[in-house]
Amino acid sequence: MIDLATWNLSIPVGIPATTIDTPLLAGGYQDHYFQSKDGAIFFWAPVNGSTTKNAKYPRSELRETSADGKRHNWTYPSADNFLRASLKISQVPSTGKLVIGQIHAHQSSAPLLKLEYQYKEYLAGGNIVAKVRLKPDAPIQVITIASHIELNQRFTYSIHLTPGGTLSINLNNNNWNTRLDSAWAAKSLYFKAGAYPQDNSGYETEAGAATFFKLDIEHRPLTSSTP
Repeated sequence: MIDLATWNLSIPVGIPATTIDTPLLAGGYQDHYFQSKDGAIFFWAPVNGSTTKNAKYPRSELRETSADGKRHNWTYPSADNFLRASLKISQVPSTGKLVIGQIHAHQSSAPLLKLEYQYKEYLAGGNIVAKVRLKPDAPIQVITIASHIELNQRFTYSIHLTPGGTLSINLNNNNWNTRLDSAWAAKSLYFKAGAYPQDNSGYETEAGAATFFKLDIEHRPLTSSTP
């Protein structure tokens, strides 16, 4: 069972897109774009859906909150920070690109990290890449984390940002890590996860869709031995 008590939900309806607050979401909210059943959660986002403020693309995506429903932002030196998921991707838009996890920066349109599936029809599968900014104002670096992931293939990922600024990603036992510039240390960050198509052109039947079987956040308190 995925605990929804520390998330809110953006769905691609309304201008700007609608946010479903934590108490409503945790109380069993479901709609065309988000469904919770048998311990898993399903996200669906059509390319012609509405967008959040300052965004180009529609999304059905969770955003980290506190238990009281307020948006939770954190700085990485304050804890050992994890986002873990198990999922399958069942649909991609014509670009083939679907973001399935993020570390975003508060009041910024430039995320620290996007974890993105990039499907190629001729390969009948795709790569999962990390789009990373090593500094808040740096250009994006694109790193391939895993290859040959098929649609409807179940996989797991873990995103870990340490108090010392080491960012690591584990995906199906493929490991990658880097050290962030310390300029990120003062920035307020938060996790996101769901189905965020990188496409905004097409019919409603063109969409991104993913089912998550596991999704959890951990901000592990610091100890004297934490690296």
